Amino acid sequence: MTNADSPPLQHLLEARFSDADQLNSAEFDNDVLRNLAAHGSCRAFRDTAVPTDLQDVLCAAALATPSKSDLQQRDIVLLRDPGRRAQLAQLVAGQEWVAGAPLIAVFCGNNRRARLLHKMHDIPFANDHFDAVFNAAADAAIALAAFVSAARSVGLGCCPISAVRNEAAAVSDLLGLPAHVFPFAGLAIGYPAGETHITKRLPLSVTCHVDRYAEEGVESAIHAYDADRTAAHPYRTQRLSESLGISDTYGWSMDKARQYSQPERADFGAYIRARGFSLE
Repeated sequence: MTNADSPPLQHLLEARFSDADQLNSAEFDNDVLRNLAAHGSCRAFRDTAVPTDLQDVLCAAALATPSKSDLQQRDIVLLRDPGRRAQLAQLVAGQEWVAGAPLIAVFCGNNRRARLLHKMHDIPFANDHFDAVFNAAADAAIALAAFVSAARSVGLGCCPISAVRNEAAAVSDLLGLPAHVFPFAGLAIGYPAGETHITKRLPLSVTCHVDRYAEEGVESAIHAYDADRTAAHPYRTQRLSESLGISDTYGWSMDKARQYSQPERADFGAYIRARGFSLE
């Protein structure tokens, strides 16, 4: 079934990908695919509470998703208390819009329960290496993505907050996270105060591969993507303009190169080790 009021799936895909005209999506058009294709991050919310019953249902839907080996290594912490939301907003400096979200959820990787199972059954834990962190993070990411899609399907807007990892130790203290549990990402949730827009993505030819990875023509494709995206939604500011100057051709590729020209979360490995993980 499809919602007759929403744009066709093909229209949404072509708004997102420059080479989506090669797709033949009409026979597969449905509300679920339209919801995914129409995704847009929301950073402005109405002053309307998200019903607690709906919060609980969305959490259940998100946690119904696949989990590595059924280990279920993800938790969701809902910040319903305005004071705690304000504290979290202070920890994610430079993202003032977070304070205006009626609800914030923090998705956590949880390797603690797996270790508890070994203690319960007196069986040695033999997977104390990097994979323990990787699996828990992947579980949290799957749940986060599902929550966003479920929330959009009932009229809510969302925006992930990766900056919770900038102050991972302080966020852990705020949430009372024990050893072997870590914040993966926050999520601002609420009813949108305005329309969200579709952000163009890299062409499917760059990011979707058949049988084997390929990179032929990737630089020219990125340059074309830069121009296409800048024409639709130019950047309002340029990163590190004081040291790297102002560019007349500033686009996605330059923005991302400038972003990662400075270290981000360089202390996260030390934080993870302090939570009791071995990264060997």
